[in-house]
Amino acid sequence: MTPNQLMFAIFSAVIIIFSILTVTSRRILRAATFLLFVLVATGGMYFLLRFNFLAAIQLTLYAGGIVVLIIFSILLTSHIGEKLEKPELKKIIPAFLAAAGGALITIATILQYNFPVEVVSMSERTNIRVIAKSLISTEKFGYALPFEVISILLLAAMVGAIILAKKRKD
Repeated sequence: MTPNQLMFAIFSAVIIIFSILTVTSRRILRAATFLLFVLVATGGMYFLLRFNFLAAIQLTLYAGGIVVLIIFSILLTSHIGEKLEKPELKKIIPAFLAAAGGALITIATILQYNFPVEVVSMSERTNIRVIAKSLISTEKFGYALPFEVISILLLAAMVGAIILAKKRKD
């Protein structure tokens, strides 16, 4: 087993284990921490595939920003020591069947798709300047406007969480 295959196996195991822990944890702060491990391992997977720019975005935006925002919201709005209620069996079975059905459809689709192999020379690869211009552009294929909309949405969510936290008097 090569070092790349070993790292792929480690990242895959971390992603699978902590994804399951994220959705099955009854403590919300632990679930957010498990989500952080999933997002960091996903960034590691991108580094392994040599998608350095995507890995940097994954780590800074998702693992850095979104998870901190989620944890900050949790700290503002709920009691950390509380446990979520254990779900009833009549809710667990349909949820498990839906998850298993979705996993089977996804696996079947991936196995049936014929992935074409393209050989791209170094001169044909996308230049970093093209990526940077598309990130700051507001034109058709630009990303500046979606990032601004998401930032406003996250700001509204934080303001709403603060208002909800302030209204409650225990």
